[in-house]
Amino acid sequence: MARTVATLPEGSRITDYISLGVITKTFSLERVRSVLAATGKASQRERDLPAHVVVYYAIALALYMQSSYREVLRCLLEGLQWLVDPALTPRVAGHSGISQARTRLGSEPLRQLHDEVVKPIAVPTTQGAWYRQWRLVGLDGSTMDVADEQANEEAFGRPGASRGSSAYPQLRFVSLVESGTHVLFGTRMGSYAMGENTLAKDVLSALDGDMLCLADRGFFGYPMWRQALATKAQLLWRIKKNAVLPCDKRLADGSYLSRIYPCEKDRRHQSHAIVVRVIEYRLEGVVDAEPIYRLLTSVLDAQHAPAQELAALYQQRWEIETALDELKTHLRGARIVLRSKNPELVRQEFYGLLMAHFAVRALMHEAALQANVDPDRLSFVHAVRVVRRKLPAFNAIPPCAEESVS
Repeated sequence: MARTVATLPEGSRITDYISLGVITKTFSLERVRSVLAATGKASQRERDLPAHVVVYYAIALALYMQSSYREVLRCLLEGLQWLVDPALTPRVAGHSGISQARTRLGSEPLRQLHDEVVKPIAVPTTQGAWYRQWRLVGLDGSTMDVADEQANEEAFGRPGASRGSSAYPQLRFVSLVESGTHVLFGTRMGSYAMGENTLAKDVLSALDGDMLCLADRGFFGYPMWRQALATKAQLLWRIKKNAVLPCDKRLADGSYLSRIYPCEKDRRHQSHAIVVRVIEYRLEGVVDAEPIYRLLTSVLDAQHAPAQELAALYQQRWEIETALDELKTHLRGARIVLRSKNPELVRQEFYGLLMAHFAVRALMHEAALQANVDPDRLSFVHAVRVVRRKLPAFNAIPPCAEESVS
């Protein structure tokens, strides 16, 4: 029996049928179009690669970091064949056309789409995502190598090395991570010279009142603590062992209440104090453990969060290290450099990478809920392989868009 070639309904445009499987499931076409309109980047005339296609393409690039630009686009375009003629080979734009399309788009639509969509996704039944009534999140930063181009070096800078400078310029970024799902959110990026604490000031705005935020001692300081408290989130941060924290009141669980001040003058006058709770503990029998660990928390009632539980809970901060490893090693690829050759496209590529990670993690969370298991029990590497293998089978990307004025 002859097979009928699938076609689009009469009056439809191919560009209305974009589907990148897990990517468009997470970032809907309606949301993408809304962001493009808000940023003034919607396509104004017919193009081979209209703006909304390039948004999806920028995210898909992160799933195929070891493939060429054209190979990634070819992979996406193959999904169109079932709509026209399986015997035809889709027309793939050249390197120049791809570069021009990415340049027209810029980075702002990707950043805004990221900020609007990439949020914590754990639900009350998500295993490992909660401590009592609080959603567990962590705060940390990292760096990424970018292409060795003069423009990138001027924009991002290079770290120093024992002999001269490093091989590649680097960008720096700071993120929050939802511990139970490894979703990186609230991310901000900047030059290598920009400190993590500077970037963290913007990242903290992503906290809210149902969260318990864990952070290492490098982030602690009166201004940062006060800013984080203003979000209504609860805090559990490690502090340096030599911090001056006199005991005002010893609590039944061994922790004690103290106060922090903006400066020594305020300490002497006991002004502008913030009451905190201090937890001190040791790790017995652990090789290379420090003599004493000190945590500061905003949860002042020991009955709501006993010291022993918080000391054990702080180890969850290392979940962000795992999430960063997923992003930088398993998704991007070990020793692979962000390939964009100018700063604006580096930023576009960076936010595309974050959104690809989020899309995979959202898929894994959905699978964990269906299987009633902790998302940590699922393999991120396996999930990425499945998405890469299945992506072309669920595409419909136009080789030549019939895009009208938006």
